[in-house]
Amino acid sequence: MKLSEFKNQLTGLENLQFELPNGERVPAHFHVTEVGQITKKFIDCGGTIRDERVVNFQLWKANDYDHRLHPEKLLNIINLSESKLGIQDDEIEVEYQGDTIGKYGIEFKNGIFNLTSTQTDCLAKDDCGIPPAKIKVSMASLSEESTSCTPGGGCC
Repeated sequence: MKLSEFKNQLTGLENLQFELPNGERVPAHFHVTEVGQITKKFIDCGGTIRDERVVNFQLWKANDYDHRLHPEKLLNIINLSESKLGIQDDEIEVEYQGDTIGKYGIEFKNGIFNLTSTQTDCLAKDDCGIPPAKIKVSMASLSEESTSCTPGGGCC
């Protein structure tokens, strides 16, 4: 989700709720301790130089159980970050403390911001000799026409 989409979803919300991929909710007394933009310049295993940029939110829970961050307050923090830091309308990455700092994507559904799992990936599969994933097709989904040969049909 891009920052502009997130801001649009904040408008009109009564309260902020975040849900982890396992269905557990981030406690309502969470803080957003950072809003920033992270730029990463790297070289992949195939030798290609790459640039990546994301907007980063860091969620943190403390023991101040009465704390509640309201949507309009978060919108103000985001607007301040945009004006002071020059943050652009990039994809959002959310950090949240589990056993270690987890990095998540984000989606909005039914009034809740859902943190989505992220995965590592090889960006140079051809150079690494990694074969493309095979497309799995159910035999039941194939029509009779596509699985039968006819004389002169060229399938044999």
